[in-house]
Amino acid sequence: MAAKSPRKKAASASTTTRRPRRKKAEPASKGLSAAEVVSEAHAPETELVQGILADGGQVVGLYRDPLGAHTVVFAALPIDKVEPTPYQRDVSEPHVKRLASAMERLDRFLDPIIAIRKEGRYWTPNGNHRLQASKLLGGKAIMALVLPEEDVAYQILALNTEKAHNLKERSLEVIRMHRGLTGARAGREADFAHLFEEPAFLTLGAAYEKRPRFSGGAYHPFVKRAEAFLPLPLAEALAVREARADRLLELDDTVAGVVDALKARGLQSPYLKNFVVARINFLRFKKEGPVEFDPTLTRMLSSARKFNLDKVNREDLGRMSGPLLGSEETE
Repeated sequence: MAAKSPRKKAASASTTTRRPRRKKAEPASKGLSAAEVVSEAHAPETELVQGILADGGQVVGLYRDPLGAHTVVFAALPIDKVEPTPYQRDVSEPHVKRLASAMERLDRFLDPIIAIRKEGRYWTPNGNHRLQASKLLGGKAIMALVLPEEDVAYQILALNTEKAHNLKERSLEVIRMHRGLTGARAGREADFAHLFEEPAFLTLGAAYEKRPRFSGGAYHPFVKRAEAFLPLPLAEALAVREARADRLLELDDTVAGVVDALKARGLQSPYLKNFVVARINFLRFKKEGPVEFDPTLTRMLSSARKFNLDKVNREDLGRMSGPLLGSEETE
């Protein structure tokens, strides 16, 4: 029997590792009906409602979320008492300006933000761009869906959907969340895995904090394989993340030296760093078995320091990254 071609093998492998397709739910089979959302005048969250009124806000109404039946308070909040969560990614100024222009042109604000009351102020894990646009326009109040569960503020990655995240934004949010939880909550890092989503984001986020222009995308594939949530108290785990970020930046410095040497030999491509990292990433050939972060970094750092420039040619680089750029262009 003829052997399978590499392409067929890859297709077969991808088929076996693909997540099962979500089954389509039966129509109208989950949650509350429209009548049930507001029926029975369910017991209001007295403390939350009174708090909103004491803060100078106004409660427009209460209802139960139609999916999970959780209480939601629809309220108008004083805009100067609303702020993003401390773990939020930085706003995109162009996005804020475009949003403010659209709101000004329509003379309407139609999308309530999500807010959580905390000590007389309000955190929004989903709505910072709308908040900043409203402030830019001089707004006095902002409409919000106020949730009584403070823990929802930590569900940033799941809730913040107003602008797609890139790797840097996701990683910075997660490490900031880790810092916010450290000291405020008891428990191990692994206990909060559902909030952090992926352990690699923690290490990459710590690296991005130290070096904003860090090329995290080049290292994410092997960091993702080598990382796991730590069974350590949050403060101890954070110290480990800081140390791992330092080692990752040490590797990045060494790789940058190799890239500069390749450029000096006339090799120019926007994928040079990815090419070098791929060359020293021995995990490409290790498909099974446990992978640990520190031994992996040590071995890759050693390979980067001994990188043989003579074994790199234009054809190798071209196969990986497409046509080479002219010598006058940079990475």
